Amino acid sequence: MENRSASSGDTVLEIEALTVTLTGGGRENRVVDGIDLTVRRGEVFALLGESGSGKSMTARAVMGLIDEGRVEAETLRLNGDDLLALTSERHRELRGVTVSLVMQDALSALNPVLSVGDQITDLLRAHRPLSKREALARAEELLGLVGIPEPATRVHQYPHQFSGGQRQRILIAMAIALEPDLIIADEPTTALDVTVQAQILDLLLSLRRRLGVGILLITHDLGVVMEVADRVAIMRSGRIVESGSADVVLTEPQHPYTRQLLNSMPKPVSAAADLDEDEKPILKANGLRRTFRGSHGHTVTAVAGVDLSLHSGEILSIVGESGSGKSTLARMLVGLDVPDAGTLEYRGQDVTRGRMRDRRILRRGVQMVFQDPYMSLNPRMTVQQLVSEPLDATGTGSPATRRARVADLLELVGLSADMASRFPHQFSGGQRQRIGIARALALDPDVLVCDEPVSALDVSIRAQIIDLLCDLRERLGMSIVFIAHDLSLVRHIADRVAVMYLGEMVEIGDTEEVYRHPAHPYTQALLSAIPPQTRAERGMLERRTRLSA
Repeated sequence: MENRSASSGDTVLEIEALTVTLTGGGRENRVVDGIDLTVRRGEVFALLGESGSGKSMTARAVMGLIDEGRVEAETLRLNGDDLLALTSERHRELRGVTVSLVMQDALSALNPVLSVGDQITDLLRAHRPLSKREALARAEELLGLVGIPEPATRVHQYPHQFSGGQRQRILIAMAIALEPDLIIADEPTTALDVTVQAQILDLLLSLRRRLGVGILLITHDLGVVMEVADRVAIMRSGRIVESGSADVVLTEPQHPYTRQLLNSMPKPVSAAADLDEDEKPILKANGLRRTFRGSHGHTVTAVAGVDLSLHSGEILSIVGESGSGKSTLARMLVGLDVPDAGTLEYRGQDVTRGRMRDRRILRRGVQMVFQDPYMSLNPRMTVQQLVSEPLDATGTGSPATRRARVADLLELVGLSADMASRFPHQFSGGQRQRIGIARALALDPDVLVCDEPVSALDVSIRAQIIDLLCDLRERLGMSIVFIAHDLSLVRHIADRVAVMYLGEMVEIGDTEEVYRHPAHPYTQALLSAIPPQTRAERGMLERRTRLSA
């Protein structure tokens, strides 16, 4: 990886006392409250904070994209232009030319009915006097610059024909098409797997070096900041609470909130389970296989003959990129999907395709915690109804005992019993995930299968949910299958780790052994793509193994 030291060149973005007040719905809400920052050419400036801190609103203010609201500042200059004095038409002319935006969700940002070549050429010809042929040639050049293979062919393809990482590269190609002085990258890697995230960060750093562009990186991921930032500002509730050199802020934090964020980085949260290898596993899969028929009649193998065992009190983590078969395997483990081949045993009993009674035993003993708590909770039901539903469905207890059980479960997951009358939308993301966990615990299961339970949460909330799961393991003696693509997190909570790649289990073993001595090339690539957990780890990044996006 190239040298990341910041250039001492000119300031491209200068902000003093920026305030953004939203006025929609007849109410005023100040979301950015008097912040100062500067971004220089050739540097990566990270704006770090949790959801709702005002990071994206700061970016929208710079881009001139605040529709219902007021933007006020003592200074808001982009490459010398006073943005507050510009007409909306002049501000529109600057977008793409002087400043460009790379958004988080590339699939939503790209037009699905236009080829990527058409989208890039439309952008070019809106600002440059180019013929169609010249613009198309420039589009091919840009795709090649950001690492898209066979650009002359792929320039004619549509967004859905590219992988997630490639779509993000296309957004970056559009961002640099008009050679701007500043790129605002708003959570550009949040939705990506760890290996693809590493590739996109490498690309941004390479463009910074080659083009001398300034980058304002907006993120809630401390690992990303530790890897790429020259300077950093910590944002909370619309204000910057600490800023400076990334080396100083991330190693000698002064503000309590900065220290809180750093303390939320993955760290050991519980002792490893004392596993008895001679004890029968509580859950055992033998040769599980699941195939699906594609839209053109071809067969897609999601899970290809997977073997695994889960012991009492153990945390087994299953890691791999999107599409590796993790979630399909999880659905089979809890009985939500039936394998085409292979067997699943729960407490020594084959429950693969057994009688309804056997399936009920599995579903009572093995429960699932889903990735998105908002989508998995019925918005029309109260928390009391949601958590009590498994009890109602199985006829467990009287109405009074069910109400008491719900109150106990809410207390167990760190919520108060008086929250039972509320609806899901009245809770934060972390609280909704606690409700999902309480619901999963209603029937006293032996096993929780957690499918990416913290990937959608901010770093501090993520740490709280992990602490909760580990505490439940210790207090209730339950086993946990923890599915994730965050390998830095997995290392600190799992007793064993299993690596999935293209539907196969390519490696499984003791967590520390796998992390220290990975045997499979794919495992090596996954581990080498983990963002550093401390600034001191950055020197090791040059030895990374890379996969293609």
